[in-house]
Order: sequence, then C-alpha cells, then structure tokens
Amino acid sequence: MTSESVRTASARDTGPIGTPQTGDGVVVPAVASANASEKTLLVLEAALANPRFTDVVAATGLAKATTHRIISTLVTRGFVSLAQDGTYLPGPQILALAGRALQRIDISAIAQPYVDELVEEVHCTIHVGAANGDEIIYLIRSDSDKPYQMPSRVGHAIPMHSSGIGKAVLAGYTDEELERFVARVGLPRRTEHTLTTIDELRAEIEQVRRCGYSLDREENVPGVACVAAPIRDHTGTVRYGLSISTITLEHTLEQVEAMHEAATRTADRISTALGYVP
Repeated sequence: MTSESVRTASARDTGPIGTPQTGDGVVVPAVASANASEKTLLVLEAALANPRFTDVVAATGLAKATTHRIISTLVTRGFVSLAQDGTYLPGPQILALAGRALQRIDISAIAQPYVDELVEEVHCTIHVGAANGDEIIYLIRSDSDKPYQMPSRVGHAIPMHSSGIGKAVLAGYTDEELERFVARVGLPRRTEHTLTTIDELRAEIEQVRRCGYSLDREENVPGVACVAAPIRDHTGTVRYGLSISTITLEHTLEQVEAMHEAATRTADRISTALGYVP
C-alpha cells in the first residue's frame, strides 16, 4: 500500500461511514460514525472474535491502516495476544478483567427487571433458581397480585428431578452425567406424579431437549405446576433456570404449558444479559 492509498483509506473512516472500503477497495460492512474510543472497542471486539487481521478489518469496516494501528496498541497493552501462527487471542489483561467482572456477577440483580416484566405479563409467580450440587436453590421468587402464594422461599432447596427448573438444568447434562446423577440421588418420590425411574426421567429429559422447556406436573408439590426454561451463563452452560408457577385450581396443565414461550423468551433475555452469545 502506498502512502497515498494509506491517506485515502484513513480518510474514509474519519467521518460518517456509509459503505467503507479497505485500502484494496474491498467493500466491508457499513458502520456508523465512530470516534477514537469507539474504533478501539470495535477492533478489540473483532480481534477477540476473529483470528486473522483481514477478518478483523472486514468485521470493523475500518481501514487497514487504522485497524493495524489500534490492534498494535491492544497487543502492546496486553488486551490482545499474537500467537505464533499470526492469529489473535485474548490477552492477559482482558482475561484478568473478565475474571474480575465474573466474580462480581449477581444474577439476582441482573434477572430481577426481566422477572418483574414477566410477572406483569402472566400474573403468576416467577422463580429463578441455580444449580447447587444435586439440588436447585431459589434465588428469586416474585409473586403476582393473586390472593395466594407459592409454598417456596428464596434460599429454599428443591430436588432437580421433580422440579421444572431442575429438569431444565438436567437437560444440559450428557447421558452419562444424567445416569450418575440418578445413581447419587435415587429419585425419591415427592408426590404421586414424581418421576421415580431412570427410564421415566430419561424420556422426560429427551422431551425437554427437543422442546427447549420443561414442566412440573404437580411432581414436587401437590396442586402446584410450572413451566420452566434454561438460563445459560457466558459459556453457554445451563446453570440456572426460570419458572412460571401457578396452582392447578386456577390453570390447567395445558394452560401452564401454553406459557412456555413467555418463560423461554425471558430466560433467553437473562442469558444474553449474563453474556451468552448463541
């Protein structure tokens, strides 16, 4: 690239950008007008997602000269590392920052606004729970305006195999992990509807995997049913779940299952807020 082409390429990304081009005249995705800080963040994000320089240029829509200058600074400051084969990797500085950020994640604070919206939408009790060993611990319980309350509380532990949230988490297990889970807990009966054999649970989990949501058909508490959906952390692992709970005197099991879209949509929004990217 000549000095003249560098000046031309640089000029293309100093103002509002419509359909920017690299110095070689390759059309790249349109980006909005960006200041120096925004360009740095664009390049950092692209370098963490794309291993090669040409891919970073294409992803940002910035000129090669600008991209190279920014990424060189990111490498020098430890935010990006350069592997021996010339590909980009997360640098020690970005990994350290990510570690400190993950330590400060409070899923209850992150999920609560989405839970509040869902309560207003479905007028049922919403739970968010986390896997803790072979149990689910309730982190959030938000009640609706109904004259009754669920027999649950924050901090209460419930079995996985008889709860909607638990089955949503178990659906993320491998078949071998599921069998080891059953060997440990033994599938104790909670109600007359509880699944108590490995064959029953295995078939149920296969259904959850296909549908993307799970059901509690009075399996944990008589007269209480729920539909639940998985919540994924930034790695894509299902560590949490969200459920819509009600009493069977008010909603049939068909009506409970019909709320699965609302449960799944909210759980997905929480997963995104936790850093999960599909």
